Amino acid sequence: MNEPRPVIAFAWIASHPWLYPLLESLHVIGIAMLFGGLVVLELRVWGLARALDVLALARLALPVSLAGFCLAAATGLTMFISQPAELLANRVFVIKMSLLMLAGLNAASFHARGGLASLDGIARAQTLISLGLWVAVIICGRWIAYY
Repeated sequence: MNEPRPVIAFAWIASHPWLYPLLESLHVIGIAMLFGGLVVLELRVWGLARALDVLALARLALPVSLAGFCLAAATGLTMFISQPAELLANRVFVIKMSLLMLAGLNAASFHARGGLASLDGIARAQTLISLGLWVAVIICGRWIAYY
């Protein structure tokens, strides 16, 4: 007897001639917004451009970073649902998701402890960890297709 094969309702997304490339492009734009905003703010936390008020800069940079994260998350989730089994079996994808979780926990810890108000050594260390995690997330994202 033949076992019924599961129907992947969203598999068409991955093979669509323009939708998947559009999602990938929007995903990259979201990452650029996220990472760009973080780099500017984190450079200020490290002491560069001291003439700029860190809280005013945060009011500009953090919404851009958050919007970028939301765009990257929405497009990433849409791409994920088009091929969940393949992605979950991909070790690099799993590492990327773990790094994303660590980056989120680091950001939550940074803001919960008032890192922008203190600009102390812990805040600088957390921003260094943040950039390292996001660079690793970006690298893993590129490697997913080749692993």
